[in-house]
Amino acid sequence: MLCAQGVATHLMLSSLLLHLARASLPAGCLKVSDILSCSNLELKWIPKELPVTAATLDFNHNHLTKLEEGSFAGLPHLVTLRLAHNYLSNLSPGTFRNTSSLRHLDLSSNQLNKVENHYFQELVGMEELLLFNNHIVRVESKALIRLSNLHKVYLSHNRLTDFPFFSIQEHSHPFLVTLDLSSNRMPKLPVEDIAALPASVQGGLFLHNNSLICECAMYSMFKQWEQKNFISVRDYQVEHTCLVYGEPRASVQFLEHTRFFENCTVKGQNQLWETENNLKVDAGESVLLECKTSLKGQHLTYQWVSPHKEYIVPPGNNDAMRMYANGSLEITAVRVEDSGVYWCMALDRQHLRNETWEVNITVTMHSHEPEPFNTGFTTLLGCVVSLVLVLIYLYLTPCRCWCRKQPLPATPSPANECSAQSSILTPTPPATTEGPGRKVSNNKHVVFLEPIKEVQNGRPKEALISENPKVHVLRNNADSFNSVFSDTTIVA
Repeated sequence: MLCAQGVATHLMLSSLLLHLARASLPAGCLKVSDILSCSNLELKWIPKELPVTAATLDFNHNHLTKLEEGSFAGLPHLVTLRLAHNYLSNLSPGTFRNTSSLRHLDLSSNQLNKVENHYFQELVGMEELLLFNNHIVRVESKALIRLSNLHKVYLSHNRLTDFPFFSIQEHSHPFLVTLDLSSNRMPKLPVEDIAALPASVQGGLFLHNNSLICECAMYSMFKQWEQKNFISVRDYQVEHTCLVYGEPRASVQFLEHTRFFENCTVKGQNQLWETENNLKVDAGESVLLECKTSLKGQHLTYQWVSPHKEYIVPPGNNDAMRMYANGSLEITAVRVEDSGVYWCMALDRQHLRNETWEVNITVTMHSHEPEPFNTGFTTLLGCVVSLVLVLIYLYLTPCRCWCRKQPLPATPSPANECSAQSSILTPTPPATTEGPGRKVSNNKHVVFLEPIKEVQNGRPKEALISENPKVHVLRNNADSFNSVFSDTTIVA
């Protein structure tokens, strides 16, 4: 009995706490399972009491101007936080205290003017950071240094004139595959610092739509990326521009119009396929990629990243890609779209060390031998050609006799008559070759037989019959007849 009363009391307290929690949320907030959405409510501050079970908080499209210290503390399950389209201009120290579980943070479309070192120091588990479409003019050198689990950082559409590339070198960010710095105001790039970045970072470094000044070093770097088929260059080739002599009005699409860089030497352009980590493979063949590393031990783990930013771990993603325990990656039947840079990460979590290795693959099509002639096809083609020639001969060859207009001769002569061979040129055959009043022709190709009574102009007319072939008399002078060879009317 006491146990039952205790359970009932616990349920009542839980219901009351849930009611109080809901009552403390602003009107219009929607809570579904572990998602709390309070977007587009014109909120000016974050509610102080948030559901403890929340994994996703959505405060997009509000009027937030600042975040209090510890605004999201006490939320052990918080993974995603959306604060886009607000009016945040800076972040106070300790804003993200006790939120180490956070993986995705969206601060895009705010009014942040810089990224200070203390902003994200507590977010050691951060994987995706969205800061695009702000007013950021500077990213401090240690702002991202502790975010070793970063996969993607978006800083496009800001006002950056430089970026601390050295802060993400020496494999300090082994999982970083996307760094978007496009649509900023960078006039020059530290080419040497960028070249020292891991291949995984270079392959996902977006620098288009900046105010770059045309230089050979810059041009050489992007041409190497183009040869390696980096997605940042392949998908935004037209958007890569530079200013000739720094003149804003002289913008050049330097990946398409290369005549301005004819005197520049692209480093490694001719030796691209001479290195061991560049392979040419025929489509349909199998290829094995080794993950070379100097790390040793039983605690090593491996993973590959494809040119399409797809993670591959043992045993592989599908039948097309298989990964083995030693880190090797087998592509069973490569396709043309599989071309690009594959890079492997070897991780030693026990000693907190890691190394990367890249392999650039170019897939080419097979060079097939010419197939032998198909006899059946050639026979059919010959028949079609023959039929076309016969039709041309029947309808388009000029006639030497009945096409000419001339008076009907008094005495038919073989020289003025169409021969039996010319009869095949007539497109309309005779109605019949035998019948009453006609003699049966032994040659079915003959067009004209002995004349019989025919109907002309709606009246019956007798054929011209005379024992003397030289005399032809009309029964009615008003009648006229046409020459069988001509349209000219002849009146006797």
